Amino acid sequence: MVRISVELVPRDEAAINEELQVLKDNFDCIDVINVPELLRYDVRSWEGAKIAKNFYENTMPHIRAIDINLDKPLPMAKFLVENSINEVLVIAGDPPQDMTRKIYPTVSTDVIRKFRDELPHIKVYAGIDQYRSSMRQEEYNIRRKVQAGAAGFFTQPFFDLRYMEMYAEMLEGREVYWGVSPVMSERSVNYWETKNNVIFPRNFKPTLEWNIDFARKTMNFVKNNDANIYLMPIKTNLLPYLTGAFHK
Repeated sequence: MVRISVELVPRDEAAINEELQVLKDNFDCIDVINVPELLRYDVRSWEGAKIAKNFYENTMPHIRAIDINLDKPLPMAKFLVENSINEVLVIAGDPPQDMTRKIYPTVSTDVIRKFRDELPHIKVYAGIDQYRSSMRQEEYNIRRKVQAGAAGFFTQPFFDLRYMEMYAEMLEGREVYWGVSPVMSERSVNYWETKNNVIFPRNFKPTLEWNIDFARKTMNFVKNNDANIYLMPIKTNLLPYLTGAFHK
């Protein structure tokens, strides 16, 4: 059965509560709430996941590897246990722009293994960045993360079904949440192209209609591949986008 995950940014407690209420009032098909760890906000990802537990049973904070000191216990361990948060997504993490926050030379596989050792009951997912390097290199990265203890994967957003099909062959037999994120402006297009090395398909348009249509096609794709979908409406009005994506 397809699981549907939606990402909500924890800008502050009031904002995430409001968005959670919108989801709960309008969509009964959402299974998981993902909460990213963004340094510019005061609410930590695991704190946002606790808030989301008031609305959804399954919530998943993002854990940035570069924030973890391998010489000390996981700093959020007690919080996760006390609040029955049983899934996390471990990502590499980008260095802070002003470098005022302490970071470490820790990589994702280190943190995945640390969760396996310190919190073995927690299901750990890892990230896939299909734009960072070659498919061969990313396949190697995936195998290393599985060896470290990753139970499944979340991809970066896709914008082309043909590229998804290539990765689906490589990921056959693994639990995958296929990422989809609406890109609604030329500025966002430039961001994805320059920062994340995305090549958009020729028919791409930064419109609500194109992004809804692609989300629907991805929904069919995951159903046909017995997979899951990960929707990231980061800077998009939740209601019209998700209403269109879910055919409500």
